[in-house]
Amino acid sequence: MTQKIDIQVPDIGDSAEVEVIEVLVALGDTVDVEQSLLTLESDKASMEVPSSHAGTVAAISVSVGDKVSAGSAVLTLEISDSADAQDASSAEDSNAEAATETAAAAAEQKDVAVTVPDVGSDEVTVIEVMVKAGDTVEAEQSLLTLESDKASMDLPSPVAGTVLQVDVEVGSKVSEGDHVARISAIAAPSAAAEPAPAETPQPSPAPSAATPAAAAPATPPAGGTAARSPTAAIAHASGKRAHASPSVRKFARELGADINQVPGSGPKGRILKQDVTDFVRGVVENAGSVGVNASGKASVGGAGIPPIPDVDFSRFGPIERVPLSRINKLSAANLHRSWLNVPLVTHTEEADITELEAFRKSIKGDAEKRGVRVSSLSFQMIALARTLKAFPNFNASLSPDGESLIYKQYCHIGIAVDTPNGLVVPVFRDVDTKSVFDLAEEMMDVSSRAREKKLKPDEMQGACMTISSLGGIGGRHFTPLVNAPEVAILGVSRAKMEPVWNGESFEPRLMLPMSLSYDHRAIDGADAARFCVYLSTLLGDIRRLML
Repeated sequence: MTQKIDIQVPDIGDSAEVEVIEVLVALGDTVDVEQSLLTLESDKASMEVPSSHAGTVAAISVSVGDKVSAGSAVLTLEISDSADAQDASSAEDSNAEAATETAAAAAEQKDVAVTVPDVGSDEVTVIEVMVKAGDTVEAEQSLLTLESDKASMDLPSPVAGTVLQVDVEVGSKVSEGDHVARISAIAAPSAAAEPAPAETPQPSPAPSAATPAAAAPATPPAGGTAARSPTAAIAHASGKRAHASPSVRKFARELGADINQVPGSGPKGRILKQDVTDFVRGVVENAGSVGVNASGKASVGGAGIPPIPDVDFSRFGPIERVPLSRINKLSAANLHRSWLNVPLVTHTEEADITELEAFRKSIKGDAEKRGVRVSSLSFQMIALARTLKAFPNFNASLSPDGESLIYKQYCHIGIAVDTPNGLVVPVFRDVDTKSVFDLAEEMMDVSSRAREKKLKPDEMQGACMTISSLGGIGGRHFTPLVNAPEVAILGVSRAKMEPVWNGESFEPRLMLPMSLSYDHRAIDGADAARFCVYLSTLLGDIRRLML
């Protein structure tokens, strides 16, 4: 006999509504007790909704982007009496197994206080708490993430054991030596407790070059960690949902990694943040020899590159090691991936913006009445939007298999913003529908929030093309890296007054250097040259923007 039950959103704290950011099952899927069904995200945290029963998904009431509240029905399960019995049996087996594991590991226990190490600052902020009381942790597993005004760092567990209490929360200020958690450490079982082998093992023959990857041993050596290579990750995928926390899933999405392909090194195969980092690093370093990308699929490009040797710089004099900020780490992974996979070409051009600059100064009074400051970047965005319409292959992306172009019917432009914490690229949407004043107002708001680290993730996604402007600093030309899956990026340097021949004499003109980098798989050199000429013509005579 079967029955249907509704799965509802549990208590979500002080949030009235939260957004569905991921649906982890489909109609007809068979799910187990405690298997994650949805991922929800508020402005403070993300959480997963587990299944209360084992059964089959009969209906899904929500989709990605929907807003839900505590008590909202999100999914219907069809369960049977036999399934309930199996659940009970499975729970009994799990309890028995847990009891056996506890008895086997009932070695010496002791409480260990976790304190803040030397972080190079008087006070740092807790920006993420990754564990809670009752969690089982491994040695070196990250417990907290701390951030100062210069860098962020994870605080690892000094021992393996069970978390007894966590004494801080997100937003807490801590200093060196502060107590942040207490762990009941479990000592490893003694060698005497291990069963003696029945006979002396014979040495295994050395694997030949033709031995397939699947024949490699699945168990890492004692005290070690399984090698996290892309091939190992593919072999690891078994069709089950990845065992990972919401924060780790979000971290994997930010890096573009398929969480289901990442092998876990935590308790019972749980995926840790370090596992995701190691997986992405392995994919990048082995892009050519392995031929897979961060999602575990065949890579379109890349080449095997020998690693830079590890140098002990302290041999030559005093050094200081400062961890990269989280933004810098994410940017490094994305840029490295683009550099390895995108055949990059840069075309340079100059635009005469003498009249544009005169017009910009003439509307200064109107801008002040609106409470905004209009920079030349607003005009550059509008001119770029018009140019993208004229050259649609620049407003496109290559399909993952590299066999087709995906043309976009919208015009969103990313602007690289230099902040104290690293480079971020907020995205301005529907630029082709906005005025210079609209963009100037939006730019003031976005730039301010970017420097205060208040931008939301979706505000930095979906760009058709990016502008990297160094005009406020200096330089003539540079080679910006394409922010894949975009196929081009426009670099803008400082404008300079120069003598220009008008056919009869030289006259002073304000010239703007531009550097267009593009993906040569999607764009050829002739189109790039025409694109730059068209853009420079619009900037040279802004009346053309009205045509």
